[in-house]
Amino acid sequence: MNENYYAVLMAGGVGSRFWPVSTVQFPKQFHDMLGTGETLIQKTFSRLSKLIPKENILVLTNDIYNDLVLEQLPDLSPEQMVLEPAMRNTAPCILYATLKIKKLNPNAVMVVAPSDHWIEDEDAFLDNVQKAFDCALKQEVLMTLGIQPTFPNTGYGYIEYNKQDTNLIKKVSQFREKPDYKTAKEFLNSGNFLWNAGIFIWTVESVLNAFVKFQPKMYELFDAGYEHYNNPEEKEFIEENYVKADNISIDYALMENAENVYVLPASFDWNDLGTWGSLHEKLGKDENNNAVVNARVFLENATNNIIRTDSDKTVVIDGLDNYIVVDRDDILLIYPKEKEQEIKKITAIVTKNQ
Repeated sequence: MNENYYAVLMAGGVGSRFWPVSTVQFPKQFHDMLGTGETLIQKTFSRLSKLIPKENILVLTNDIYNDLVLEQLPDLSPEQMVLEPAMRNTAPCILYATLKIKKLNPNAVMVVAPSDHWIEDEDAFLDNVQKAFDCALKQEVLMTLGIQPTFPNTGYGYIEYNKQDTNLIKKVSQFREKPDYKTAKEFLNSGNFLWNAGIFIWTVESVLNAFVKFQPKMYELFDAGYEHYNNPEEKEFIEENYVKADNISIDYALMENAENVYVLPASFDWNDLGTWGSLHEKLGKDENNNAVVNARVFLENATNNIIRTDSDKTVVIDGLDNYIVVDRDDILLIYPKEKEQEIKKITAIVTKNQ
């Protein structure tokens, strides 16, 4: 394996649309959402470790999940944890992790990837990452992997590139916000739009140059602690200074400003597993399009449902169509699938009243 290859797993999200399974105390990346025997973060770590030395994989998460990560990833050392003492979106934490990597290896090339996404063809994914690494090592670029859209999804941002660009790796024209349905259909019909999956590849040098150019105050804030990184003094410096960073995403901070942004259209199937409905798409289903995780079911006149319980619970359903049925601990959720985006709001209300 190449000792200059590094990865940063983003594992700080809460996944509130997967309530009641995903909670602030135990978010979705630490659950076996697909019923495979591995949690999402375990699958992601395993996938990346086929290309990247395990000791070069850092996990970015909130400090309250430190023990949970180390429990689920026993090959990880405490030194590979990058802990956020406050929520400040993706730009500050990526800068923080990058400076830690620079101090370990200034020649590093790195991939930043969410820890909770579903990727079916892992060989194709690794091939795409390798191609992006090769490109990033040849020239100063900020790379991203774009997903070929399969339907006019309004829940993702989009990446636009020039239609006339016949290169495998394409220069990004612009990033586009989450569209309405009509605009999403236009994107799909255009043929030169990709879903933004939040997977980035660059050398340490390239991305730090971009931070210096576009986010100089943030760079100065974190660079001031450079001598402390990977040392015992790091924790005190970060706890004092991290909260001072702007709350801004890496897309807004760098990608939408830089001229040297390129995209590789992915050759693997992908799903961000953002909702129960997206999970339903990827699970095996019976002849009536019902997906079941863990439960033992008896179904009559039941179609298009997703049913998830703790292990081996018996569930009997008659006359239910297109519902989410989730039983966990002391909470039972029975909710229309077409209203799944409202689960986040329901979660807040229920949590407040408990």
